This record gives sequence, C-alpha cells and structure tokens, in this order.
Amino acid sequence: MMGANAPASHRSARPWRGFKDLSDRTPLRTKLITAVLVLVIMALAAISIASVVVLRSYLYTQRDSSLEEVFDGLIGGTVSAPQLGVAYSVASQQGMIAAVQQPGSQLVANNSGPSFPGLGSSGSLPQSLPLLPTSDNWANSSSSVLITVPAQSGGDTWRVIAQVVPVLDRSTDTQQTGTLVVAVDLGPVGADIQRLIVVELIVGSAIVIVLAIVGIGVVRANLRPLDDIELTAGQIARGHLNHRVPERDPRTEIGSLGRSLNTMLSQIETAFHAQEESEQAAHESEERMRRFIADASHELRTPLTTIRGFAEYYRQRGGMRENRDPLSRTGSGSSAQANGHSPEGLSREDLDRIMQRLEAEAARMGLLVEDLLQLARLDQQRPLDIAPVDLLQLAADAVQDARIVAPDRPIDLLVAPGAAFIVDGDEARLRQVIGNLVNNAITHTPAGTPVRVKIASGTLIPPVPPVPPVSQSPGPPRPAGRGPQAGRPGGRPVPAVVLDVEDDGPGMTAEQARRVFERFYRADKARSRESGGTGLGLAIVAGQVAAHGGTVAVRTAPGQGADFQVRIPLSPAARAEEDEELSEPDDEEFGASAF
Repeated sequence: MMGANAPASHRSARPWRGFKDLSDRTPLRTKLITAVLVLVIMALAAISIASVVVLRSYLYTQRDSSLEEVFDGLIGGTVSAPQLGVAYSVASQQGMIAAVQQPGSQLVANNSGPSFPGLGSSGSLPQSLPLLPTSDNWANSSSSVLITVPAQSGGDTWRVIAQVVPVLDRSTDTQQTGTLVVAVDLGPVGADIQRLIVVELIVGSAIVIVLAIVGIGVVRANLRPLDDIELTAGQIARGHLNHRVPERDPRTEIGSLGRSLNTMLSQIETAFHAQEESEQAAHESEERMRRFIADASHELRTPLTTIRGFAEYYRQRGGMRENRDPLSRTGSGSSAQANGHSPEGLSREDLDRIMQRLEAEAARMGLLVEDLLQLARLDQQRPLDIAPVDLLQLAADAVQDARIVAPDRPIDLLVAPGAAFIVDGDEARLRQVIGNLVNNAITHTPAGTPVRVKIASGTLIPPVPPVPPVSQSPGPPRPAGRGPQAGRPGGRPVPAVVLDVEDDGPGMTAEQARRVFERFYRADKARSRESGGTGLGLAIVAGQVAAHGGTVAVRTAPGQGADFQVRIPLSPAARAEEDEELSEPDDEEFGASAF
C-alpha cells in the first residue's frame, strides 16, 4: 500500500513544486504586478457577479408580489376557465396573463373570446407568450412554483407562478385537472443583464489595463532603490569596496535598509582593509624575521669564526714554545711533525696576540648579545625606571666622553636659552640614546668631521593611539613623529625637549634614511663592521625614544651630513616654567637648520 501511494503523492506534489520553482525564478516586480492584477480581477469579477445577481433579484422580486396576489385571487376550489390552453390578459396588471395549461401543450392567445373569471375584461396580449415546460408534473406539488422562462419567440423573459389544480372547462362543461398559470412579461431582462455583463467586462478590462500600466510604473519607481542596491552589490563584488547605497529617508523601509547596508559595508571595508594591513604586516614581519635571523647569525658567526680559527691555529702550532734540551726537542719535534704540527710552537708574543684577538672578538660578540638583549627587553615593553632627568647634563656627559674618544675632531654642545631641560624618564636608557647618536656620528663620518649636539625647547605632537615602545616583530621599531618610520601623529602639541646630533659627513640617500632605524641595517656595511658596529644602535635609539613617548627622525642628503633629532615630552614640573605657546627652536641660535 505504501509503495502504491508513494508515486501518487509524488505526482500530486509535482505541480506544487513546479509552481514553487516558477515563483522562485520570477522577478519580484513581475510577482508584485501579477498579484495586484489578480486581486483586482477577482475584485471586479466579484463586483460584477454581485451586481448581476442583485439586479436579477430586484427585478424578479418586484414582479413576484403582483404574481402572487393575482394567483391567490384565482386559486381556491375548482377553477373555472372559459377554455383550456388559452391565455387571457389581466386587466389590472399590464403584461400579465392567466391561463390553464393542458398537459403537453403550450399556451395560445385569446381570440377575443369570453374573459377569465375574476380578471376583468380581456385585453390585448403580448406578442409572444411564455415558453412553459410541457411535462405532466413540472408543477405537480402542493404549493405554487415560481420560475423564470423565456418567451415562445423574441428575446423577452417571463416570470411564472403555477400550480396543478382541478379545472372546470366551460367550453365542454367538464371537470379536468390542469395547471393554473399566472405569468408577467419582464421584457428583455436577459438582454439587459447580458448588456450589463458586457459593459462590466469592457470597463473591468480597461481598469485592469490602466492599472497594469500604472502598477508597472509605480512598482518600477519604488523598486529602483533595490536596483541601486543590486548595482552597488555588483560593484562591491568586483572589488570596489568604497561604493555605498544612496541615502534615503530612514523612516522608510528602503531608507532603513540602505542605512543598515551602508553601515555593514563600512564595517566590511574596514575589516577588509584591516585584514589586508594585517596580512601585509605579517608578510613584512616574516621578512624582517628572516632578515633578523640571517643578520644575527651572520654577526655572531664572524667573531665565532675568528675565535675558532685562532684556537685551531694555537692547536696546530703545538701550544706555547718551551725550553727543552736538544734530544727532547728533537723527539717532540718529530712527534709534532708526525701530527702535522709545527715543531717550533708559539712564542709568548704570538700567544699574547692571539689572546688579544680572542678578547676583542669576544667583546664584539658580547656587545652584539647585549644589544640583542636590549632590543628583546624593548619588545617585551618592560617598565622603565621613571625619574626626573636633566637631558642637558646627559648631553654634556656624552660630548665630554666623545671628546676623550675622538680628540682629533671638534665636538660642540650648543644650548638654546630656555627653561630647564627636564624630562621624566629612565636616565640609563636616555644616556644610551644620546651616546648611541654621538657614537653613530663619530663612527660613520671621516676623521676630523665636526659633530654638534644641540638642545632646545620645542613642541611634540603625541601619536594617537599611543605607539608602543617597539614593534612586537623582530623588525625595526616604529617611532612616532616625522621621519621614515613615523607613526600617525594626533592630538594637541605638548612642550618638549628637542635634541639634535648633527654632523658634516657624507650624508645618506633617501632609501638609506628610510631604513636607517632598521635592525642590522648599515649604510656602509664594510666600514661599520671594521669599526665593530652591530647595526643595532639606531634601532635601540628609536625603541628607547618611543618608550619615553617621544619621536626620532633623521634629516639628511648626500654630501650634506645628517641630523638626528629626538623630541621627548617636557616634565610637568618643567612645563610650569614655560609659556603656554612654545615656538620651535630658532635656526639662527644653532647656526644650522632645525626641523
């Protein structure tokens, strides 16, 4: 049974599924217009049918009361009729007739014979009499029957009431059974109703056509915002994420939908760009990680190779030379030669030279490891030992140390007039910042090149949001402010101490200036390695300055020297001594351009 019913259920479900599929494939505007037209057609059809039914009922009911009144006056006992099958007119009712129908025959007109009893004098009859049923029992019931029949000829309609009654035929003076009929001519009621139906069809069709035209225009106009949304979605699908839906009144559904879509599109665009930036940052971080590992490995390999080479050289030479007798020297020499070693050994001077080189390379490797540890601490954002620090004192100490290290070059300290140059920071870290900048100027410029350290009051635009001390990747830190690695500044300017370290060296190209704060980057790699530099000094400077909420930047050009400028917020205690509006340091105060 289940197997037999299953195909039938599938067949019954197919039409509905096909209709649903058709509906899913049909555009919204087509479905709206079709639904409106179907509803209008149904409404017009209902109105037309109701009007026809009401009109027919009104016409029939109006004549039924007259028919029943005349019919009630004739019926009662035996009906006396002048002649069976002959129709007689009712004098008081125009167009009404009365007759006794013989079974199986139609009525005929009265030929000016005697009148029907109770109807008054016989008058003129309609041109066509009603076409009555001819069956024997069409009116065979205990009560009267009201029907509507057409005329025997023409287009008129008759309303008839009839009942089977005993009849006395006066023409033959015999009593028979006949059907008493009282009928009234309604005229061309059927034709009028047909004309009404035709008129209603014409008017309804015109209404449907006009409504279809107007509906198409209205639906298109109201669905145009959806077309705009579709167009915008297509543009976004092609990659134009900056497109938006036209704004409309948010109190409407389309306006509210457009506003919600624009908000969603803005969030999607922001998330997409953030994802792109994140992917780009991840790619750059990975590249910096590879470069960092390669550079660190290379830098550590150089001193390790030197240490290993001298150790092997010491071993191959057979150790330090000792005082031996000729026989033992000969024996040991033979043994050394057998092992591939020199029989001479190393002198004390050679050993001292080897130890000095080992110490120098170990010191260089220790410096590199210390710088790497320093950058690791910055990456971890360890808290600073904050206290009031006088940058002028630190700058003076750095200049004094540099003069001792490089007595053959002029190193000057220029101080602009102003309040105390006090900042809140870690003294050891800030001392390292100034020392690295001065050492960088000495290292990367020819002997005798002047170096100037300038300190003045200025302003600083703090970054928004606050920039972390260094980036979390092993790439270069990203200090805020103006410079190749500057972050996005924002907020109101605050008083700051401006420290410049200038030199008159060969300068740098724009590409070198852009990368100067990267870890292990050297503008002159051979010179830096000869001088023992690690390529991390400026990266540490950028990280330390950023950790203090400051900025660092470089201004340089080939053949015009370099100017590294550090800006650190002034201590609140020192700000009280400054004016509310602080100007930038005057160029003439230092004899060089500042920025």
